[in-house]
Amino acid sequence: MFVAALLDARPDLKPRVLADIAAVLPPGVGEAQIAEVVNGGIAALHVSLVGPGEAPIGGTRHPSHSSHSHAQASASGDGVGESHSHSRAHAHAHAHAHSHAHAHAHAEAHPHAHPCPHVSGPSGTFADMRAHIRDARLSPGTAEAAIAILTVLAEAEARMHRMPVEAVHFHEIGDWDSLMDVVAAGSIAAALPGASWSLSALPLGGGMVKTAHGLLPVPAPATLDILTGFPWRDDGVSGERVTPTGAAILRHLMGDAPAARPALASLKAVGYGAGTRSLPGLPNILRASLFSGADSVTRETHLVELAFDIDDMTGEEMAHAADLLRATTGVRDLRLVPGLGKKGRPLTTFALLCEDDRLDAISDAVFLQTSTLGLRFHAVERRVLARTHGHAADGRPVKHATRPDGQVTAKVEADALSGLSTLAARRAAGRSEP
Repeated sequence: MFVAALLDARPDLKPRVLADIAAVLPPGVGEAQIAEVVNGGIAALHVSLVGPGEAPIGGTRHPSHSSHSHAQASASGDGVGESHSHSRAHAHAHAHAHSHAHAHAHAEAHPHAHPCPHVSGPSGTFADMRAHIRDARLSPGTAEAAIAILTVLAEAEARMHRMPVEAVHFHEIGDWDSLMDVVAAGSIAAALPGASWSLSALPLGGGMVKTAHGLLPVPAPATLDILTGFPWRDDGVSGERVTPTGAAILRHLMGDAPAARPALASLKAVGYGAGTRSLPGLPNILRASLFSGADSVTRETHLVELAFDIDDMTGEEMAHAADLLRATTGVRDLRLVPGLGKKGRPLTTFALLCEDDRLDAISDAVFLQTSTLGLRFHAVERRVLARTHGHAADGRPVKHATRPDGQVTAKVEADALSGLSTLAARRAAGRSEP
């Protein structure tokens, strides 16, 4: 439901996610289907793995490009829950926004998977599933995020059973559609590297759940272990409302504990992901709300511009000093400006933009790394555009910036272009489509 809700809110991510799913599934397993459904009167998306000859859930289908394609897309979970993704990146695939995914989950965060016939699933061991993800040709960042989600699960199981992490066997997720859930969630997380996330209280559920170890109370022990510190609520609806896989996705997104919701600004999109169960008295959906900051331009105060002139150091010495000063904590920017001093002497002005609470330490570094006998400084303010870092379709690191009119511009980091042989090639590759 997490994947469905996010794809409903961010349809631009569908090519990337479907390509990653196709890359991790072997031939004959089937393909991911994104279906438009109605659950409890609410229109939503449902993502499932449809085996050969099986009918998809719902009506309108959005099939993957190929059930075993290795294409990489260029584009950048389950209950009535609100998942609020507060992103300091873009609310759209390449927009630098504060995206808030609010999930008021009233259903299972990831329903138990149903293995596809005819093709045996992965062994279910942590080591084998991790290797399978690593070996797949996935979009930049997807493997790392998916493995991080798996690791959260493995560490919880290891704690529950008092065993080494590498010895963990996933009894409940050792099939292809569960692996699809993990990889799809990892693909979305990797596509939103600057996002921050918050969520509403999670539905507690109730009753018992059947596991490889017998009947266990809901929430399952691994779910509770993973989500220690998260808020819960009891809405009186029983059943497994958050599964270990859904819990691991939340833990990966939220970190050590869910952050407080930041001040919300502009609502950019809302998405709904549906589960397969019917719940009494409420729809079985998860809602994702994406927010962006009210202003793409941020004002920074508490900055100091520090400057000094050099007329007795060689070019090599000044270049080395500039590199060292740029690496000094608290230095935001440094530029070298050529000029003429007294008696027509050529000189170079060092101009540093610094954090004011680091002025003393930076001044000491200037006196240690250059020949200057003095320096001058004054307080400044600056305005900067919201920005985030991601990867272009070819894997090169790229920086996106949001202009005041909402336009998003992108530029590949210069160091990533050094291997290209001509200026024309570097210029062509240096501008990434947002």
